[in-house]
Amino acid sequence: MKLFVGLGNPGREYALNRHNIGFMALDRIAEDHDFDPWRNKFQGQFCEGRLGSKKVLLLKPSTFMNLSGQSVAAVAHFYKLTLDQIFIFHDELDLAPNKLRIKQGGGHAGHNGLRSIHSHLGADYSRIRLGIGHPGNKNAVSKYVLKDFSKTEQSQVSSLLQGISDGIIHLASDEQSQFMNAVALKKLTPHSPKKVPVKKIKPKPLKTSPDMRSPILRLLDKFK
Repeated sequence: MKLFVGLGNPGREYALNRHNIGFMALDRIAEDHDFDPWRNKFQGQFCEGRLGSKKVLLLKPSTFMNLSGQSVAAVAHFYKLTLDQIFIFHDELDLAPNKLRIKQGGGHAGHNGLRSIHSHLGADYSRIRLGIGHPGNKNAVSKYVLKDFSKTEQSQVSSLLQGISDGIIHLASDEQSQFMNAVALKKLTPHSPKKVPVKKIKPKPLKTSPDMRSPILRLLDKFK
């Protein structure tokens, strides 16, 4: 069994924020792989499904980012999960959009969601670090993560999320290299510009001047 947790903030106003890319990843997995409907449980949105032969639990904490550990710990304790069964999908400032890295254990690097999980469970869980880019100024980070992705970034993130969904069955089976390969191989198909139909203009028949000759002269022409 695996528990995949997506970090984010609940509420429609946060749905497309950079900070919510963890929620976005789980939504894509649940939709593409026919998981059970989301339901309110464990202080979050929770659902179950199967990836190949593996049972998988999905959790989106509804506690807001800095209390995420409460929700994760509730699921972990109920199912008696060990830390090697838990994978946290979260936004990563140090990676560009469309980039992903896996990390086992380590510090929380100031991420409030990870900090909360550390305080409840310890540090030895796996993190799926999802790139959101950096604003270039550490003082701008708090506003930056709570803004929506730009149009250019949305295209890159869509590619990343689809790659995650394509390869997630490998992550559930502890085949991390195959999972990373699936993410790396997924690229957005460029949109072909629509062809504008060209109207064919038929040439108009030339207008001829009316024959003003007498009927007899016109008749004589027929015998020439």
